[in-house]
Amino acid sequence: MASSTFSGDETAPFFGFLGAAAALIFSCMGAAYGTAKSGVGVASMGVMRPELVMKSIVPVVMAGVLGIYGLIIAVIISTGINPKAKSYYLFDGYAHLSSGLACGLAGLSAGMAIGIVGDAGVRANAQQPKLFVGMILILIFAEALALYGLIVGIILSSRSGQSRAD
Repeated sequence: MASSTFSGDETAPFFGFLGAAAALIFSCMGAAYGTAKSGVGVASMGVMRPELVMKSIVPVVMAGVLGIYGLIIAVIISTGINPKAKSYYLFDGYAHLSSGLACGLAGLSAGMAIGIVGDAGVRANAQQPKLFVGMILILIFAEALALYGLIVGIILSSRSGQSRAD
């Protein structure tokens, strides 16, 4: 009898919650990889030049921000899923799924780029300090990839609820 009071698709919330989980999981995987990979570079560089450790922590911080992007999208998606208050159709679930995947996979790829560039960059910076600005610019462009995923995720998430007039 509960299905007669529910208006919308029964399986649609599954896809919405899957999108929220994908955003958080994939972006945190990117953040973890970027933090670990660049952290290894910082530790290795710290043996040679311990005075540069705090200056070389930038890639670790930038990688950590990626997890926040996934958290933002996951919260936006999960607050948009309330089938009892408003009809939730497959279109809405797919919009939330694509939103989560866009943000999560962009965060994963950005985390991989930040980790690789951060590792090599801090080691190179220990040997040649003039490389610091170049490393920061490359890290900014890698972080921008995740920001693009966040923006697209917000746009896609805002499309939910536009499938039918209620």
